[in-house]
Amino acid sequence: MNTGNYKYQIKSFATIYRVSKLSKIKYWFFGFITLLAIILFLPWTQNVKSKGAVTTLYQDQRPQKINSYIAGKIVKWSVKEGDDIRKGDTILQIVEIKSEYLDPELVGRTEEQLAAKKASVGFYDNKVKAYSNQISILNNSKGFKLAQVKNKTVQVNNKLEGEMAELEAVKNEYALAKDQFERQEKMYIKGLVSQTQLQQRSVSYQNSLSKRITIENKIAQTKQEYLNIKIELNAIEQDYNEKISKVESEQFQALSQISLSQGDISKLENSVTNYRLRNGMYTILASQDGQIIQLKKAGIGEVLKEGESVGVIVPAKVNHAVEMFVRPVDLPLISIGQKVRFTFDGYPSIIFSGWPENSYGTFGGKIVAFESSISDNGMFRVLVQEDKLIKKWPKHLKIGSGVQAISLLKNVPIWYEVWRNINGFPPDFYKELNKDKVNQKEKK
Repeated sequence: MNTGNYKYQIKSFATIYRVSKLSKIKYWFFGFITLLAIILFLPWTQNVKSKGAVTTLYQDQRPQKINSYIAGKIVKWSVKEGDDIRKGDTILQIVEIKSEYLDPELVGRTEEQLAAKKASVGFYDNKVKAYSNQISILNNSKGFKLAQVKNKTVQVNNKLEGEMAELEAVKNEYALAKDQFERQEKMYIKGLVSQTQLQQRSVSYQNSLSKRITIENKIAQTKQEYLNIKIELNAIEQDYNEKISKVESEQFQALSQISLSQGDISKLENSVTNYRLRNGMYTILASQDGQIIQLKKAGIGEVLKEGESVGVIVPAKVNHAVEMFVRPVDLPLISIGQKVRFTFDGYPSIIFSGWPENSYGTFGGKIVAFESSISDNGMFRVLVQEDKLIKKWPKHLKIGSGVQAISLLKNVPIWYEVWRNINGFPPDFYKELNKDKVNQKEKK
C-alpha cells in the first residue's frame, strides 16, 4: 500500500479536513438571493400604529355617577364597595336637613291648604252666580219700568194729539166767531144791526178766544208732561244702568278672586307634587344593573349636597368599543369602515404588523367615527367597534383597559414598502370597498 495515500484512507482524516469535498457556499448564496427576491414580492399590509383604551359607544353603558338629587344627611347604607346590584336596589337612605321641609306632615298640611283654596273658589263661583241673577233681575225690572213709562208716554202723546185736534176745532170756531163779530161790527156802524146784537157777537168772539187760549195752555202742559216723562225715562235707565254696573263690578271682583285663587291652587298643587316627589328622593336607588365602586362617603351622619356624587355604578352589560388616538399626520389615512387589529392588555399575542392574518391573539374591528377636533393630548380620537365577521372580542374586557391598535391600510409588495420607508414617503391612502361589495361579502 502506498504510504502517501494512506492518510486519505483514514476515515477521521477525511471527515475532519474534507479535502476532497466540493464547496456549496455559492448554492446557498444564490438560494438566499432567490428567497430574498421572492420575499420582496410578498404582500405587505401598510398600517398605522396607535394606543387606546376600551370604551363603549353607548352613553347608558358607561360608568354612571350616583348623585343625590337633594341635600340630606346619610342615615343608612345598604351596599358596600364592590357589591353587584340590580336596577332599583337601595344604595343608601338620607333624611331632610332643610328647615322648610322638616315638617313630617308637610304634604298633608299643603293638601289641606289646597282643599281650602278649592272651597273658596266654589264660594266665589256661587257669588258670581248670585251677581248674575241679580243683574238678570235688574235688567228685567228695568225693562218693566221702562215699558211702564213708555206706556205713559204713549198715553200722554195720545192726549196731546186729542188736544191738538180740539185746538184745531176751537181755532175754526174762533175764526168763525171773529169773522161774524167783524161783519156784525161793520153792520152796526152802518146801522143795520142793534148794539145788543153786536154785544152778543162780541161775547161769542171772546168766549171762542178764551176757549182757544185754554186749549193752548192745556197743550203746553201736556207737552211739558211729555218732556217730564222723557226725563223720567232717561233717569230710570241711568239709575238701573248704575245699579247694574255696580253689580257687574262686584261680579268682576269675584271673578278676579277666582282667577287669583286658581293661580294659588296651581301653585299648591305644584307644591304637593314636588313634596311627594321629594319624599321619594330620600332613598337613592340603583339606576341599572352593575357593580358599585368608588363610594365617596363614609359612615353615618355625613351630609350630602344637592347633586353631589356618592359613588359610581359600572354597568353589567356593555357593548365594548375602542377609542384610539392617532397623530394629526396620520389622520388623513383614517376613514370610516377601515379595518383595525387590536391586542388587549392581559391577552397574549404575537404580532406581525404587515401580515395581520398570521398574527396570534389579535382581534378585529372597524372604524365607525373619528372626532374633528383635536384632544387634550394633541391627538385625534377615533372610535372603533367590534367586527363580528372576524372573531368575537373577549367577554371579560373592562372599560379603561389598554389597547394596542394597528390600523390596516393598503396591501403593497414588501419591496415597495422598503422603498417607501427609505425615501420617507407616507403610506398610501386607504380606499374603502364599494358598499355593495361589502354587503355581498357580509352575506356570504
